[in-house]
Amino acid sequence: MHKDEHLSGIIKNLPEKPGIYQYFDEEGTIIYVGKAKVLKKRVSSYFNRDNQLDRKTQALVRNIVDIKIIIVETELDALLLENNLIKKYQPKYNVMLKDGRTYPCIVIKNEDFPRVFPTRQIVKDGSNYFGPFASVKMMYTMLDLIKENYQLRNCNFQLSDKNINAKKFKVCLEYHIGNCKAPCEAKQTKDEYDRNITEIKQIVKGNIFGIIKQLKQKMQQHAELFEYEKAHQIKLKIDSLENYQSKSAIVSTSINNVDVVSILSDNEFAYINYLKVVNGSVIQGHTIELKKKLNESDEELLLLGFAELRGRFGSDSDEVIVPFELEIKAQGIQFIVPQRGDKKMLLDLSLRNVEFYKRDKQKQNDLVDPERHTKRMLAQMMKDLRLTTEPRHIECFDNSNIQGAYPVAAMTVFKNLKPSKKDYRHFNIKTVEGPNDFASMEEIIYRRYKRLIDEQQPLPDLIVIDGGKGQLGSALDSLEKLELRGKLAIVGIAKKLEELYYPGDSLPLYLDKKGETLKVLQHIRDEAHRFGITHHRNKRSKGTIKTELTTIKGISETTANKLLIQFKSVKMIAQCSLQEIELVVGKSKALLVHEHFKTNKQ
Repeated sequence: MHKDEHLSGIIKNLPEKPGIYQYFDEEGTIIYVGKAKVLKKRVSSYFNRDNQLDRKTQALVRNIVDIKIIIVETELDALLLENNLIKKYQPKYNVMLKDGRTYPCIVIKNEDFPRVFPTRQIVKDGSNYFGPFASVKMMYTMLDLIKENYQLRNCNFQLSDKNINAKKFKVCLEYHIGNCKAPCEAKQTKDEYDRNITEIKQIVKGNIFGIIKQLKQKMQQHAELFEYEKAHQIKLKIDSLENYQSKSAIVSTSINNVDVVSILSDNEFAYINYLKVVNGSVIQGHTIELKKKLNESDEELLLLGFAELRGRFGSDSDEVIVPFELEIKAQGIQFIVPQRGDKKMLLDLSLRNVEFYKRDKQKQNDLVDPERHTKRMLAQMMKDLRLTTEPRHIECFDNSNIQGAYPVAAMTVFKNLKPSKKDYRHFNIKTVEGPNDFASMEEIIYRRYKRLIDEQQPLPDLIVIDGGKGQLGSALDSLEKLELRGKLAIVGIAKKLEELYYPGDSLPLYLDKKGETLKVLQHIRDEAHRFGITHHRNKRSKGTIKTELTTIKGISETTANKLLIQFKSVKMIAQCSLQEIELVVGKSKALLVHEHFKTNKQ
């Protein structure tokens, strides 16, 4: 049977139910796993000829030779199953989770007089595991809190009733220094020890409020019975717990058990942050990185990351705070997009964490591979500026004049996002009289690209005009004359509000003020401004110095230059004798200069 007929037969019989679909290649390898609210509708969309698929998805479809499905009860079940299958098979076209580290847990062993200690290995022996902890420092802070308030054993003896009654053990140094109450010699009862373990379980779950409340009740009871020493010991424990709690990220005591998930993405990766909140305190937080394969949407990536992190941290919360509306309907779970209040603060906290992670990750990658940084930036600029090609060659133009005097312009060139100073150019305005920035811009754009065309030099990928709609329109007039309009990407950047103007679009585009694209454009624009001002200042200063000399009839600019080089300034020339000037420019010209200053003194 032909491949298309085989696939058509499968698709025709797919159920209209939620589930998982798996695509196989000709070798029987799973190449893609996806979830669907309606299997038939979702799978059919891949093979619908009217559906405009991107290049990567087209490559996936070409390699599909078989389809298998797994029907589930709910969309949440589909999400969790999809995540498990992706981790198990790591299909070629699925998102790749870039987080292979093993994180530590706190284990409370399933044994008589349980020990409490950190571990990275989970053994299915009935022990209780809490975590994982993305921050090892946070885990050890919690263990220090437990050690400070509960005297637990750390030996590995089998403290069964039989062994204790047989007096097989002797107290050790830990007992003598106050770290253990010696259950090995029955100096501490099992009931007392187990009560401590119960409290510890609540602490590692993040329920410190509840423990503090119970301890305060016990302290009050001891005080009423005049057992002040016991009350004082409990008071010390309460102080320790409250001190620990004050160091954690507390948002609101009214928020009980909540998950928070946020996302940032670029062309290649998505970064997803997860916070677990219990009794208003953030008790766990972690960020993962997902490598895109098929231009997945932020919603798809957020749900995948949420499924992975919720399972990893063993969350059972029925409320999840997210940054945007999700289409998924999960029984028993409510997705909330907060607009204000404590829950919005939690979402903002998660976003700050994911922003920090992304910046830090990019800095590390850029140090290892600078070219990767350039490629990422170019791809981001291409997306933000709505370009069809990467802006590897950018040219920026800026006008400089003071009330129309000494009009000049400057062009800076950036190649692969770095200044190419050998390609910088200054322009003296030749055809425009008076302060007319629009006409000046039209002149320099025409001169620049007429020359590149005549010399068959490569044209830029992007032209940046320092100015708003007016300057951009003038530049477009020149491109029109050169038959380049529509062939070169061009934008105008206005100074005040950093607005970007596009040809034919009256409304400006506003880029993210903190985004890298705007920073690159600002750097290019500021460099053009600096370069233009320097040239304008030099020309202006030369003009003002030479003005008096070159106004003398018979004195050329060359003669004036000789005198300025020798005597440094017009003032010094005016003070020189005829003989001194004659030695530099000859008798006849020296006489003209000397008579000029002699006449002006009178």
